[in-house]
Amino acid sequence: MRYVLALDQGTTSSRAIVFDEHGRLRSVAQKEFRQFFPQPGWVEHDPEEIWRTQLACAKGALKKAKLRPESIAAIGITNQRETAVAWDRGTGKPVHNAIVWQDRRTAGRCEALKKQGLAPAIAAKTGLVIDPYFSATKLSWFLEAIPGLRARAERGDIAFGTIDTWLAWKLSDGGLHLTDPSNASRTMLYDIHRGEWDDDLLKLFRIPRAMLPEVRPSSQIYGNTRKALFGAEIPIAGIAGDQQAALFGQACHEAGMAKNTYGTGCFLLLNTGDRAIASKNGLITTRAAQIDAKQFALEGSVFIGGAVVQWLRDGLKLIRKSVDVEKLAASVPDSGGVYLVPAFTGLGAPHWDPYARGTIVGLTRGSNAGHIARAALESIAFQSAELLRAMQKDAGLELKELRVDGGAAADDLLMQFQADLLGVPVVRPKVLETTALGAAYLAGLATGVWQSREEIAKQWEVAQRFEPRIKGEDAEQRMQEWKRALERAKGWQKR
Repeated sequence: MRYVLALDQGTTSSRAIVFDEHGRLRSVAQKEFRQFFPQPGWVEHDPEEIWRTQLACAKGALKKAKLRPESIAAIGITNQRETAVAWDRGTGKPVHNAIVWQDRRTAGRCEALKKQGLAPAIAAKTGLVIDPYFSATKLSWFLEAIPGLRARAERGDIAFGTIDTWLAWKLSDGGLHLTDPSNASRTMLYDIHRGEWDDDLLKLFRIPRAMLPEVRPSSQIYGNTRKALFGAEIPIAGIAGDQQAALFGQACHEAGMAKNTYGTGCFLLLNTGDRAIASKNGLITTRAAQIDAKQFALEGSVFIGGAVVQWLRDGLKLIRKSVDVEKLAASVPDSGGVYLVPAFTGLGAPHWDPYARGTIVGLTRGSNAGHIARAALESIAFQSAELLRAMQKDAGLELKELRVDGGAAADDLLMQFQADLLGVPVVRPKVLETTALGAAYLAGLATGVWQSREEIAKQWEVAQRFEPRIKGEDAEQRMQEWKRALERAKGWQKR
């Protein structure tokens, strides 16, 4: 039996999962790490803590599976995307906390770029909208806010990377400074059509090319881990941003297939094959995981998905554990007219409003914790339904089903409501860990554990299908009410 170790570095926790050659989960280890909020709208992580937790999880997963490092054919890396890290090449020490994808500190800079009329040119090259979400303005902030950093970067002393790049660097003891197209395409510095860093964009954001990692295919043997980490050198052979990895893990290999991941945020991706479809409905065009030829996807990003449940747990103290939310939400027959818009860090696609803020509307004296919990769960489905509608308009196709994964996809009440809103079946696979599984498949393909995408697709199995239960007009009415709630959240922070 051959095994692959997937490192799944997320926004709130690091995880490591061992998969066997049948795509079955053999062990998992997980550690949460701290979130820093230095100012309203700012979100940071400690890169060293990310590394420590990820390494501990990798060792823990091997121990749980009772496997020696020699049994691991390869390591695949998947990661929270857009989060920016900069570090000293000589010491390997970060120059600042990582600026997380949710961070809004560069909203003003993005507004200025829009006012200069640069949005169409940037979209044409990168497929992205101008938003603090992406890495370019975060990296600019590092260079402008940290004294002396720009001079050090221009000398070639400073390395930049998204989290995949940081982990590959640490695993290889500085031997690897690389990323893949799926992550590079989230920086707003990468031409997704030519497949390379763009000089005009680097000039616009005043970023020295010497900082940037090499871009390599998503499935390839890049190098090995240093022996001291695990007791043996293990090939690092797969890299993909978490959502592109999930698309691959869901076996959405053909154009027209879509998946939605219900994690900290929600991310709906539609495989568009070798066509880069420019969105007219607030979505972004991105690179999918690349094995040989270029592949593209349309994507819609919801910034706060499952994180709204964490807020109910940690902020409002309505539940003790995240899994308790379904029981609380099911204690009422419906949301009682309550709508919760979880725009805690602004709104992502298709609105792109960094100034929106969280809102609860429709409260009455009869409203209780159950109604708020149900409205919170429903907000995840409403936001995802908006994305799918925009996607269908852009791609000019009707979706036959939506494949789902991520932690919140285990919630039956949420999945049923999602199917009701969409009017198409929602399909949950037997393996919900499709992000990690995608990274494992990419690494295993490069090392001969699996021979082809077709072999991988045969391993995908359905656990449950949720068929729509309500009429289309009823779903439409709920969507219209959601839009009314959205209008009250938009632009809240604008002066």
